[in-house]
Amino acid sequence: MADAPSSGVQEPFDLIRLSLSERVFVKLRGDRELSGVLHAYDGHMNLILSDVEETIMVVDVPEGVPETDGTVRVAKRSIEMLFVRGDGVILVSPGSRG
Repeated sequence: MADAPSSGVQEPFDLIRLSLSERVFVKLRGDRELSGVLHAYDGHMNLILSDVEETIMVVDVPEGVPETDGTVRVAKRSIEMLFVRGDGVILVSPGSRG
C-alpha cells in the first residue's frame, strides 16, 4: 500500500483504528446498514458500536408478480449498544474528519 504518513494510514486496519470513538457507517449482508460510534474491533472485523441506527431495506413482492415490480420499504430502528459479527460486514466507512 502507498505510504500516507501525514494521515497515519499505512495498512487497512489503520483506518479502522483511527475511527475508534467516532461515528462510522457499516454495510452488512442482507441489505442492512448501520451508523454508530465505534468502540472496539478485531481482526475478524467483529465490531462494538453504540448509539446505532440500523436501516433495513425490505422488498415486498406479491405472489405472481415479477421480482423487479416489488416495492421497497425502509425500516429503521435505534439500538443503544450492538455487537456486530464480522462475517456479515461488507464495508466500514469512517465518518468525515471535517
